[in-house]
Amino acid sequence: MNDPAPRAKRPRALMLALLFSIAAIVLVIDQFTKFLAVSFLEGQPPLPVIGSLAGFTFYRNPGAALGLGAGVTWVFPLIAIGVFAAILVLSRKLGSRTWAIGLGLLLGGLFGNLVDRLFREPSFLHGAVVDFIDLSLFICNVADIAISAAAVTLVVASLKGIEIDGSDSTRAKEDSHD
Repeated sequence: MNDPAPRAKRPRALMLALLFSIAAIVLVIDQFTKFLAVSFLEGQPPLPVIGSLAGFTFYRNPGAALGLGAGVTWVFPLIAIGVFAAILVLSRKLGSRTWAIGLGLLLGGLFGNLVDRLFREPSFLHGAVVDFIDLSLFICNVADIAISAAAVTLVVASLKGIEIDGSDSTRAKEDSHD
């Protein structure tokens, strides 16, 4: 019996603490960097850091990714609230550190952009998200990076067979074929 030991399930309270701690850290870093961007970059010319490959360019994004959906900004807070509700439902089963990290990144990024939608110009529910990290193909912010990292983390976890409760789905499939 050379089967690897099943992945250890971790206490739910510990996983929830990890999820919400990561979300809070992402939210604070996102809002702080946006504060700095508004203070120092707004109205300034682009600031290259790595030639034309990366730098800082201030942009108020009224839409979603790549500025799409600028005319329906009120929809994005509703989507964010729906995703938040889904994360709360999923967190009832949480026993995996990988899923806690991924969901924490997603939640923190989601709230980072939601704060902008709710409280930034031009008005409540219609606020433009502050983007300032210029990666030559697109301009983003810390929340966007956290959301992208969350997507990668959760896809990799799924591909590796890591279930949200910490169990190993690939092991369960192997066991059912024995």
